Amino acid sequence: MGEQDAQTPPADIFAGLETGEAATAASATEGKEAKAVAKKKKRRIVRQVSRGRIYVQATYNNTMVTATDEQGNALAWSSSGSCGFRGPKKSTSYAASVVIRELMRKLEGVGFQEVFVYVKGVGSGRESAVRAINSAGLIVTGIKDVTPIPHNGPRPPKVRRV
Repeated sequence: MGEQDAQTPPADIFAGLETGEAATAASATEGKEAKAVAKKKKRRIVRQVSRGRIYVQATYNNTMVTATDEQGNALAWSSSGSCGFRGPKKSTSYAASVVIRELMRKLEGVGFQEVFVYVKGVGSGRESAVRAINSAGLIVTGIKDVTPIPHNGPRPPKVRRV
């Protein structure tokens, strides 16, 4: 009798499960509702910001630019990779000027007038990015170089003996 009880499961285990076509129909309607909710887009609120900051990061391989308000909240960004440049063309000064043009296109409704520019990195896009910001019609109130400089760094590796 003990073996027979162990083999037959109690009836309440399967009480909550749906079987057959009812289960597939229920999951299909849930999937449609989830898709309908996912298709709704959140409407972007365009804030009016007259003064802000532009951060230019010019590396050997890329140029990335971010526009923020005075508190540091990002409003728009662009990079030479997102503008369609690939490989060694991403780090050119022309790519940096195209990146600034793309950023200004994204910031059309914001109302930027005065910016403070923070430049970071040693890439070739440093100078041309600042020039492009100035030629885009923005008033550059200041430029600051925030490239990190090591004060001493980690201990160098021991001398290699051959």
